[in-house]
Formats: sequence, C-alpha cells, structure tokens
Amino acid sequence: MLGVSIPGDKNTIVLEKIQKNIREPEPFFHIASLNPEIMVLSQQDQSFKDYLNWAQIRILDGMGVYVAAQLRGYSPQGRYAGVDLMEKVLFMADDMGLRVALIGGKGKIAEKVADCQKKRFLNVEFIPLEGIQDISSPSKAEEDAIISIVADTKPHVLFVAFGSPSQELWLYRHKDRLKGITCMGVGGAFDFLSGSVTRAPYFVRKMGFEWLYRLIRQPWRIKRQTRLITFLVLVLREAILRKSV
Repeated sequence: MLGVSIPGDKNTIVLEKIQKNIREPEPFFHIASLNPEIMVLSQQDQSFKDYLNWAQIRILDGMGVYVAAQLRGYSPQGRYAGVDLMEKVLFMADDMGLRVALIGGKGKIAEKVADCQKKRFLNVEFIPLEGIQDISSPSKAEEDAIISIVADTKPHVLFVAFGSPSQELWLYRHKDRLKGITCMGVGGAFDFLSGSVTRAPYFVRKMGFEWLYRLIRQPWRIKRQTRLITFLVLVLREAILRKSV
C-alpha cells in the first residue's frame, strides 16, 4: 500500500521474532511502525520508504493504516501500538534479564523513563542516554559519544525517540555500528512511559480513538493530524488508479 509492504504477522509472532533475534542476533534488526503520518512521510522521501520496506518487522501502529489495509484487500492480523510493543519487549527483557538502552529525543526524558520503568522491571538493566540537540543536524561528537556508550554497554535492545523519520533514518545510518542489537524507533512512547503524558483509557484505545484523545489533550498536534487526511486521499487515489489499469 503506497509502496510500503503491509505486515501480516500476528502480534504473538512479532514477539517470537524479537525473542529469537535476541537469542540469535542478526547483524542489524529493526522494528518499524506504520501509521498514517509515517506513510505520508514515506511518499516524500524514497530512502525512508526503502528503509521501512527493509525493516525486519513492521507493525501497524495506527487505526487509519489498519482500516485502510483491510479496505484495500490486505490481511493484517491486527494493530500494535508502538508503546504497547515497547512494554511487551520490556516484559520480555525482564524475564530474560536483558540490557535496554534508551536514547531520548529531548532533555533527560530517557532518564525519566528509566527511573519510572525500573520500578516495574526489576531485572532489566536500563541504560538511559541523552538525545541529540538538533536531530536534523547532529554533530559528529554527539553521535560518536552515543555510539561509544552503546558499544561499551552492549545492550540487547535499543529504543530511540527522535520522532519519524529521523529516528528510523538515524538507526539505518548507524546500522553497521549497532550490530547484534534489536532496534526500534518509538516516537512519543517515552512521554507515556516516563509518566509525562497520560494514555487514553483502554476502551478508547480499543475503539481506535487514542489519536483523538491525544489531540484533545494536546491541541498542538492538529498540524500532524492533517496528514491523516492526506493519507486517506493518497490511498483513495491509489485504489482508483489500480482499478483503471
């Protein structure tokens, strides 16, 4: 759909693949999230689209993409919010006694996540790292410092919260220096897991309206939500063009 391969794995299979990679690491293993905003961004950057298709795991992190995929005739097994998958991986890390690195987008958000979550996951060794001041123009010193700590601490899992497409492209750019690590860009998940932002009630999430709940709580997100309309237009146009062929 829109040139991006739609996943068909059940959520349990996704977790099994992640666990297998932790036990038998591939050279570089990346989990990418698909939501309307990311799908729209992929239409504006071919390298970003290629990267999404290259990722070993793709999850449907958005009701809009999930519904559109069903209407287009794909067979998605379910949606998986990025923050929910991150929590599942943390439960797995707790069971296995893993090291988990967190690279925050701004300030000391990664430290806040670690302080909050280490009370829940006692067997996880959290490695919080400060983010890059300006991800659109990172300095070599900043990047070398982060990669050096990652190399020294050898985490099993790495969560990056730079926002899309920056976090995905950053991971891909450094893939040769992140070998053997399960990597995932998690966007705003750090806000939830640090306690800075409250998630929508479960029934709201189940109905697929978490985006609306967040919009009401954070009106500044309205500019980002306009990409949902763009996404729907692009999907409709693609469907019409394919029928006319």
